[in-house]
Amino acid sequence: MKIAVAGGTGTVGRYVVDVAREHGHDTVVLSRATGVDLVTGSGLRPALEGADVVVDVSSVGTRSADTSRQFFGAVTRNLLRAEETAGVGHHVALSIVGVERAPFGYYAGKALQEELLAQARVPWTVLRATQFHEFVGQVLGQATIGPLNLVPVMRSRPVAAREVGERLVELAGKGAAGRVRDLGGPEVLRMVDMVRDYARATGRRGPVVAVPLPGGFGKALRDGTILPGPDADRGRQTFTQWIARL
Repeated sequence: MKIAVAGGTGTVGRYVVDVAREHGHDTVVLSRATGVDLVTGSGLRPALEGADVVVDVSSVGTRSADTSRQFFGAVTRNLLRAEETAGVGHHVALSIVGVERAPFGYYAGKALQEELLAQARVPWTVLRATQFHEFVGQVLGQATIGPLNLVPVMRSRPVAAREVGERLVELAGKGAAGRVRDLGGPEVLRMVDMVRDYARATGRRGPVVAVPLPGGFGKALRDGTILPGPDADRGRQTFTQWIARL
């Protein structure tokens, strides 16, 4: 099977590529490094020649709802158009648990992505996952006041990025299934505790302080809106196990 991976150089994308190749699949990375611009669509059509399935794990570093919607709107539309032209029979996308209940900031673009797929002619599958263990590295140092590292008051069920990659490759090998069961980690943790553990493990200095974010998104982070339900699948690797391997 030939799998094209949009965002194949990112946190999850690298694992999707590795796992696909471990299983003997012909794998193509869709990124600027390989001559493909997902936002403009440049280079997409020739890159998809002969592809059986596209796995979209592309991402953008933003907390702006407008920027996120522009990015995921453009990427999803470009991929779907190119897939139709190339005869790709399956589109697999990675989304986020709780995205429809908290369509704010970055989540706004993921919500739009799901809306576009629901209207697509290309058969599709969507996997929603929780935050990856690696998310703590993005949070630490993102907001500071003097020596203080500020992190949002947030509960998460972090999941191993490798396990998300494994699930996406598994889904790519099956028929289109629409939205499948969510995937989360094995335990619910407070973000402030996770960041403190990560800071100690990596030698980062300065107190880590939890701060409640304002608005609907801040509330969603605090009240469990972005946690998976009881019927979600659970990953194997704990955050503590991931930290120990750093």
